[in-house]
Parts: sequence; C-alpha cells; structure tokens
Amino acid sequence: MADFHQNGNITTLHNLRTRSLEDLTHELTVYAKTRRITLILPCLYSELEGPALENIVEELAQVPYLHRIIIGLDQADEAQFRHARKFFARLPQDHIVIWNDSPRMQVLEARLGTLGLAPQEPGKGKNVWSCIGYLLACADSAVMAIHDCDILTYDREMLARLVYPVVNPGFSYQMSKGFYPRIGSGKLNGRVTRLLVSPLLIALKRVVGDRDYLDYLRSFRYPLSGEFAMRTHVLADLRIPSDWGLEVGVLSEAWRNLAPKSVCQVEISDAYDHKHQELSPEDASRGLSRMSTDICKAIIRKLAADGTVFTPNVFRTLKATYYRSALDLLEGYHSDAKMNGLSVDRHNEEKSIELFAENILRAGHMFLENPHETPFIPTWNRVHSADPDFLTDLKGAAVADQDEFA
Repeated sequence: MADFHQNGNITTLHNLRTRSLEDLTHELTVYAKTRRITLILPCLYSELEGPALENIVEELAQVPYLHRIIIGLDQADEAQFRHARKFFARLPQDHIVIWNDSPRMQVLEARLGTLGLAPQEPGKGKNVWSCIGYLLACADSAVMAIHDCDILTYDREMLARLVYPVVNPGFSYQMSKGFYPRIGSGKLNGRVTRLLVSPLLIALKRVVGDRDYLDYLRSFRYPLSGEFAMRTHVLADLRIPSDWGLEVGVLSEAWRNLAPKSVCQVEISDAYDHKHQELSPEDASRGLSRMSTDICKAIIRKLAADGTVFTPNVFRTLKATYYRSALDLLEGYHSDAKMNGLSVDRHNEEKSIELFAENILRAGHMFLENPHETPFIPTWNRVHSADPDFLTDLKGAAVADQDEFA
C-alpha cells in the first residue's frame, strides 16, 4: 500500500518504507515528555488464553514512550482477575487492570442506574467507556490510543505509527484511524468492510444522494479498524455506542465534533490478522449477523439525524442497490486476490452478501419501528454533571480492586 494518494476529504498518511521504527520511537519518546500517551486495551478474559495477547504484551513491554496502559477486563471472576494481574505484570509501564465485573464496579453501575445513565448492555463499547472514565479521572495524559487484543500479527510499530499524527506537536490532527490490508492464512479477509460497508456506502449515495457524511466515511480505507488514537480533550464529550457499531459510531462522533482536517487515517501494518467472527446466519443476535445489523443502524441513525428521510420503500430500494453494488465489488476482490496469490471463496462471499442484504432491510425496519432508539452510553460530561464525584469514585474502585486482589 505504498502510495501517496489523497482524496481531499481526510488526510491519508502512508508508510512509504523510508523511516525506521527506531527513528519513530526516538521522536515519540521526546514528544511524550510533554504529551503523555495512554494506551487502552479492552479485552475479554478468554483472550488471555488465546494466541495473540502474549505477543502483544511482549511487544508493548519494549515501548519506552507510553505513560500508562489501561486494561479493561470483561467476563472474569475473582480468580481470573488475579491471573490477569499476573499476566500483565511484566509490563514495565505504569498499568492497571480494571475488573469491570467486580463488586465495586457493580455498585457504581447501580449508582448510574438510579440516574438513568448506566450502560444498557455489556460489550466492547462499555469496556472502552469505563477505561476512558479512568483515564479522565487520572487527568494526566494528552493522547489516548486503543488496540484490539486479538491481533495475531501485532508489532509495536503499529502503535508508533498510530499515535504519531496526534502526538507530533507540529500536526493539527485530533484523531488518527489505523488502516491495513486484512489478509491471513492465504485468504483475503475483512468481510464486513469489503462486502457490507463499502457497497452499502455506494448504494446509499445512489439512493439518498450526495451527503458529505457518506463521502467522509468512504474516505476511510478500513472504517471498522479497532485501532485509533485521539487527543484526550475530545473524550469527555464522546458518545460511545453500546452495540457493535462502535467503530462507525466513533467515526460519526469525530464527524460531529471535529473538523475533517483534524482527522486522519494512517497505514499501520502491511498484513493484519485477528480472530474471525462466525457469519451466524441462523441467529441474528450473534456473530457477523448481529454486527452487520448494528453497523447498518448506526449509519442510518446518523443520516436521519442529519435530515435524511427514510421510508419502507427507500429501504427496499437500498437493499436491491446494495446487492448489485456488492456483487460488482466482489468481482474486483476476486481479481485482486488471484493476482496476489490469495484465495476467495466465491460461494461463501455471496452467502455473506445475501445475509447482509437481508440485514440492511432488518436494520431499516428496526429503525422505522423505533426511530428514537439511542444505543449510546452517556458522555462522561453528562455523567459528571449528574454525579460530580463519580469519576473519582471510579478511579478509587479500580485502585481498590488492584490492592485487595494483588
């Protein structure tokens, strides 16, 4: 992907293979003396037993410019939390494991519930939101970065390239989004981006017309990337989606809160692979079926909030237009894969497209039936306004869990 193409909507920062990791690391270490960097790792306990996280921790242990690492731990009991503490103990940086299921955290969640501000469902969105709350309570970092914890091909250069645009004081970027090719095991991966998001955005432009928001989303080479970095002053007013529309939701928030010139995407890897979700055609509440529906709803909600009118006829037309656009793109993906010695299962790819087409219609019906649905966790500014002591108590609970279960 070593090119220098710019489309004019957001800046794309490429890896032209002209600079070493050592040089980047040295510069970041200098900048980090005045712009502290915190990394957030939202993870499930099961990922501690997977093939990816061991290498991620080994790589991060060699990063000299990180001020703090915040690990959000989900789906863990007390014994598993103790094990997680030991697992991450090798990190030389200041770090904390936040046990999101601890009794103290449950008390705090109930406290938010009495105010009508508690997250509505568990998941990555809630995990990231809690970690951001702890970061805001610490009030000592200028930049936040987020990594997924299932990256099989992780290298610390990913972090260096991800944070550089928002750490360099000579740049004006407030947010950077990572992009990369999704390949692994001799296959072209990234089904939801390739077969849903890209053709859906093409179809939406044909059906509802030109929208600046659609051009903005289409500018991102990998909009579903879980790797992004932001200046921390943006975080207090960030609405985090509680469903599987997290990545698109964060991009939409950047569109709402930031000027396009302050958002960039940066190439962070030549080859990226992580665990793959099942398609789950038999169960719309799981896997890529649930993910695709939530992503569609997130995009539909944003367009509606900006004045786009949706009707049942619009969604039927959108489904048909998407289906044709997806099949056209599939031909290009197949050619690209063959030219690079990769495999694409045309049958399974078309099955995915058929499922995604049905889920576009399902998402549309869900939106029309409940247009006021707002699956966002309240911003930390709102929480602070309703309960000024909450952030301090959140930080205190996380530290108390660390001390008690050391």
